[in-house]
This record gives sequence, structure tokens and C-alpha cells, in this order.
Amino acid sequence: MKSLKIQIGVAVGLGAFALLCFVFLHLALSDIYHGEADLTLEWRVVQVASLGILVFIVAAMFALGRALKFIR
Repeated sequence: MKSLKIQIGVAVGLGAFALLCFVFLHLALSDIYHGEADLTLEWRVVQVASLGILVFIVAAMFALGRALKFIR
């Protein structure tokens, strides 16, 4: 039970991080759309933000799967 609470807490924390990733992702994609001169940093932000969102999705699915097993 304690492990499940920790996993849910981690998923919630990663959810907050994913929201922050969406903000940076929007800013980077906005710069890319406007055709800035050097887009290396913007594409790196897109990659890192996408990875952060992916990690959140995996952690949330894992925690929800464990919670579903617990309540059955």
C-alpha cells in the first residue's frame, strides 16, 4: 500500500512537470514556426519536453495499473 502511495505521488509530481514541459514546448514550437535563425536549442527543448511527457504517461499508467490491482 505504501509503495502504491509513493507511485501515485511520483505520478502527480511528474504530471506537474509535464505541464511545465507543455509550456516550454509551446514556446519552442512558436519560435520554430516563426522561423528563428538558429533552431538547435528549440528542437532540443522539443525533444526534452516530449521525453518528460512520455515519462509522465508511463509512470501514470503504471501507477493506475497498480491501483486497479489493489482495488480488485
